[in-house]
Amino acid sequence: MSYLKFDKNLLINLDQSLPKEMLRTNQAGAYHCTTLTGCNTRKQHGLLVIPIESMGDKPHVLLSTLDETVIQHGAPFNLGLHRYRGGVYSPNGHKYIREFDCEGVPRMTYRVGGVILTKEKIFISQENRILIRYTLVEAHSATTLRFKPFLAFREVNSLCVENNAINKAVEPVDNGIATCLYEGFPTLYMQFSHKAQWVEQPNWYKDIEYVKDLERGVPYCEDLWVPGYFEVPIKKGESIIFSAGVSPVSPRSLKKMYETEIASRTPRSSFFNCLKNSAKQFYVRKGDSMYLISGFPWGIVLARNTFMALPGLTLAIDHRADYEAIMNTALKALLHFTETGEASERIHGIDLPDIPLWALWAIQQYAKTVGTDRARELYMQSVAALVDYVLRGGHPNLFVDAESGLLSTDGHLSPVSWMNSTLGGVPVVRRTGRLVEFNAMWYNALMFAASLAETMPELEERRNAWLAEAEKMKKPFIDTFLNESGYLYDYVDGTYAEPSVRPNMAIAIGLDYSPLDRRQRKSVLDVVTRELLTPKGLRTLSPKSYGYRPSYVGSPDEREFAMHNGPARPWLIGFYADAYLRVFGMSGVGYIDRMLIGFEDEMTQGCIGSLSQLYDGNPPYTGRGAVSHATNVAEVLRAYRSLKRFEQ
Repeated sequence: MSYLKFDKNLLINLDQSLPKEMLRTNQAGAYHCTTLTGCNTRKQHGLLVIPIESMGDKPHVLLSTLDETVIQHGAPFNLGLHRYRGGVYSPNGHKYIREFDCEGVPRMTYRVGGVILTKEKIFISQENRILIRYTLVEAHSATTLRFKPFLAFREVNSLCVENNAINKAVEPVDNGIATCLYEGFPTLYMQFSHKAQWVEQPNWYKDIEYVKDLERGVPYCEDLWVPGYFEVPIKKGESIIFSAGVSPVSPRSLKKMYETEIASRTPRSSFFNCLKNSAKQFYVRKGDSMYLISGFPWGIVLARNTFMALPGLTLAIDHRADYEAIMNTALKALLHFTETGEASERIHGIDLPDIPLWALWAIQQYAKTVGTDRARELYMQSVAALVDYVLRGGHPNLFVDAESGLLSTDGHLSPVSWMNSTLGGVPVVRRTGRLVEFNAMWYNALMFAASLAETMPELEERRNAWLAEAEKMKKPFIDTFLNESGYLYDYVDGTYAEPSVRPNMAIAIGLDYSPLDRRQRKSVLDVVTRELLTPKGLRTLSPKSYGYRPSYVGSPDEREFAMHNGPARPWLIGFYADAYLRVFGMSGVGYIDRMLIGFEDEMTQGCIGSLSQLYDGNPPYTGRGAVSHATNVAEVLRAYRSLKRFEQ
């Protein structure tokens, strides 16, 4: 039985099937995302969504969807499904669905009377092209397939409305057409492996409604342009391949192209394989550079998310070469900033104060996985440069106190940490001064740098200075952050110590090197377990703390306020697992294994085979936000692999 298989009883029930989404990407930055039934429920959904470099490299929906119709004896049976204003669904093609299998490539099976038709989708790895293969499994009479493309040509966070600026021209190409609705956009080529008849029937389909946007309190209706339709006869046992891309293709090459791509896929036949496939969906190649997208469907390349997610998305799935390629790209941008103060155009947020700390942590994970010799060879120079950059006060918003050795930062007017939601331009969670994870990561970075330089006589003087700096801050760290209740203050600003119970203390106790001893770590761990742990990760705020908002729902402002005040984040389970295993050793293995089961349940919920951006802090822990998030997939993978290594 398939690991990811859904039957008709679920699929024809829209209350159950519409919340389930699927995502496919390629390493050129394009994606396809929709619900299991093919009914788009977000403005970011689309059959072919690509980044356009001339438009800020932002993703744009070119082809929203493709409606299929089975024609027999002149009678049409439309397999499409759209939601129109007022919650009206048409043409209700979901009633013909019999099965959806997502183990290999997504495969939908339809039954229309005596006709059985399968539909499989696949992206070309490093090209902005999606292929759909239709196979007529069963038919008792002559059958024709009709295909109606719904075009958007817009940025993913915008909406299309009927307009006169549209270019309605359609140019014939081999077995298909080419069209470009607006100036500045790439031309969209829609072609078939078989000869297709194109019938012009231009029309605006108005008031298509996106229910997820309606729920989020943002604009939710748009008009889509349909220039006409294709018709292709198909015989029993025959397959037809449809291609949508931004360059023409030889129809004869489509079969081989499709088979080559299928051969390279890892089946989603287990929890680990699902996450492995999801991990690779975040990779993006641009020339000689390689990046990580922060999430889908509206993610961009973020410096913090890159370093946070890099070990889990690469090393945890044995993709060492990809780690090195992505790290080289990100590290180059970071070191350029430390030397010149110039931010990166492509890697956003490279200038934030905690980025050097996350970069050093990511290199540390490489050293633990691949070995210190290789890490020293590749990254010792960068590690030394980053540590000394922080020590000398090179960052404009990261300061080392000469007496205590503790780090401080100014977060009054703009967010400085991963808790970065804002309202009216100011941080919702105004973390400023001495942040607990900044200082824990700084201590860890100093100790790691010293350990990496241990066999390098030429670095002995700097190594001794790093060790002295770490030793200097041990007692001040404990005196500043560890309180009488046995947990760590979230931040300390002057004489004010923030008492809210937040998960940043889990980062502090999950690091390899900590100013805290084992007993102190256990005390903090007990509080985290009691007040923050859920089956979907750690809450961003304890229910006992003031301002707890467990659900990421409501208007944009309500969601922004709630984002870091209660909902759970799966990525924090990575640090929690590290801390738990460090405190309890082998006796904690079974417990962490049970914690990961909660994430395996998500493989058939939300975005199939992946993890959402955040989850409600209270039962039933519903997934919210981006449908697939890099740091969550990464850290659950890292926790999974850490557990397996611990068991060996």
